[in-house]
Amino acid sequence: LMWYISRFAPPCHLTLLLYTNMMVNMVKPHTSEATVAATVGNGQIREKTLTMETLNPQVKAVEYAVRGPIVIKAGEIERYLQEGGKKPFTEVIKANIGDAHAMGQQPITFLRQVVALCTFPELLDSPSFPKDAKWRARRILQSCGGQSIGSYSASKGVDCIRQDIAAYIEQRDQGVPANWENIFLTTGASDGIVSILRLLVSGQAHARTGVMIPIPQYPLYSAAIAEMDAVQVNYYLDEDNCWALDVHELHRAYQTAKEHCQPRVLCIINPGNPTGQVQSKKCIKDVLHFAYEENLFVMADEVYQDNVYAPDCQFHSFKKVLYEMGPEYFNSVELASFHSSSKGYTGECGFRGGFMEIVNLDPEVKSQLVKMLSVRLCPPVTGQAAMDVIVNPPQPDEPSHGQFYKEKGLVLGALADKAKLTEHILNAVPGIKCNPVQGAMYAFPRIFIPPRAVEEAQALGMQPDMMYCLRLLEETGICVVPGSGFGQREGSYHFRMTILPSAEKLKVLLEKVHDFHIKFLNEYSALDEAQRSVS
Repeated sequence: LMWYISRFAPPCHLTLLLYTNMMVNMVKPHTSEATVAATVGNGQIREKTLTMETLNPQVKAVEYAVRGPIVIKAGEIERYLQEGGKKPFTEVIKANIGDAHAMGQQPITFLRQVVALCTFPELLDSPSFPKDAKWRARRILQSCGGQSIGSYSASKGVDCIRQDIAAYIEQRDQGVPANWENIFLTTGASDGIVSILRLLVSGQAHARTGVMIPIPQYPLYSAAIAEMDAVQVNYYLDEDNCWALDVHELHRAYQTAKEHCQPRVLCIINPGNPTGQVQSKKCIKDVLHFAYEENLFVMADEVYQDNVYAPDCQFHSFKKVLYEMGPEYFNSVELASFHSSSKGYTGECGFRGGFMEIVNLDPEVKSQLVKMLSVRLCPPVTGQAAMDVIVNPPQPDEPSHGQFYKEKGLVLGALADKAKLTEHILNAVPGIKCNPVQGAMYAFPRIFIPPRAVEEAQALGMQPDMMYCLRLLEETGICVVPGSGFGQREGSYHFRMTILPSAEKLKVLLEKVHDFHIKFLNEYSALDEAQRSVS
């Protein structure tokens, strides 16, 4: 790997090369500084207590490709350019992560007004803020200790916000009842997902908890499973059918896993990340029936529920479909669903707002969940306030209604246009095939990598799509994430890119990918072979 990266990086990046190599190889101490803390008075060497040898092995097993070595290298290149360094490009386009505001998306005015009023209540006297924003801010502040958003909230979250979330769920699900006592505010959806997994992982050897996750998957799941020393049970989405979830594949994965663990958890991401598919109601019903038959706890990651672009697709919550299946199912299947302020049309990643709703959790287990959440005191209260605006937006008779829905519509409309643009341009590239981006905010195209390039990567100890993405970054300034970081079928290669950049920048990005891929194929004399591979 060091030889390969150095082939494409200038000498001034030697520190970067060493760091990238260190990250890829999971960091092995190679100098005395790795183990030596200090030289004591008598000249004896005192070793560090915490070294790679004494580090928790589960921590070493964790991988998170979305912010992995390629992203670290992208940051170094960005600083190199800022310091006057020369590259074949003038900027790094970070298409590796779903961070809307970092990509230039403007905040939703009403959300920022409410949060601003909560953080600086003196503004409540200002005529510059609309009455509906002031009313919401006062209501939130009255529910905070000392009427300050700087105070701790209850570990479950601010009561009035939890009540608003329950009302939102009932409206979203067309009357399906929601109990606000089953709503927990979280530090982003990720915090809720990890908290539920911690409750579920137990046992030893063949009795160890198996967690079924989709492949490709969002690396939070594999990272959490590795950290908890649970067993990852892969089920593969059907790429040839727009990344659909086939219940027969669930049965296959479950039966295979039973030979070495006890599958207890079924994780679903809908709309999909990184794959961008939106599941049909029939698919969700089949999945829930499978979970009922096999007594699995269902975790429904629904953070992209507002991000549906394909006209023939619609978001259906797992809870609503479960309710429609009747009391036998609705009163027995254990379900946790998750939402976030980071995605949707708001893109407020930095607020770390999120919530989860639990259904059919054993009351004693629920008490244990509350205990575990209490250890962390509470999620950020500013994030809770942001979440409240998402679930309780301006109503038709309120002054901010028009502007709010105009801004929301512009964001979602632009994302829908960029989803189509991305699919169209990528599918025009020889050797690249991209399924429709039905929802979420990513494309996950399949790329043809010539056999000689695969052999070269393997000789360097690298995944072929890692090598491809490193080349793409060094030659074009585009930072994407290799498909191997999300999981993929053996012999297939992909990358994930976000559709969040502005339309103008996205066109530039896609044109660069087009030109780079053709150049890459020509370098390995494989253009004709690539055209046949995706036909």
